[in-house]
Amino acid sequence: MKAKTMVFSLVVCLFAALVCFASQNDMNLGTWKLNHEKSKFAPGATKNTTVVYETSGDNIKVTVKGIEVSGNVVGSEWTGKFDGKEYPVTGDPTSDARSYEVVNDRVMKLTIKKDGKVTVTGRITIAPDGKSRTVHTSGVDANGKKFKNVALYDKQ
Repeated sequence: MKAKTMVFSLVVCLFAALVCFASQNDMNLGTWKLNHEKSKFAPGATKNTTVVYETSGDNIKVTVKGIEVSGNVVGSEWTGKFDGKEYPVTGDPTSDARSYEVVNDRVMKLTIKKDGKVTVTGRITIAPDGKSRTVHTSGVDANGKKFKNVALYDKQ
């Protein structure tokens, strides 16, 4: 009887963990468009106008499209897990690794690195209704200048 209880308890715990992981992913999945009017960027900052989170096997793929102050369109891709570990970034000359770490069901930490050095840290918070999110980032740009940005996104 104890073995059945232990197996049942283990199955319930695993199911609960999967539900928590799935709900975190589900809230992030989809297309997010920048709300320019509600966002605040440091002078000269690149604005990520569209961010898409989608599943890619057992990973999450994040595709970012943005625009530089000069008007050039830029973009990057990242594929990994929201486990706090670094995964490579492609397409972004200012970074080569990124990590996301789940804090709770609506909040994640973000860390961006270039050549092994942290250049940007941030916090992504999804609204309780899941229709918007706020991304607070701070760091040091390529010229060594500190910055802080607050970007608000609406789910499409």
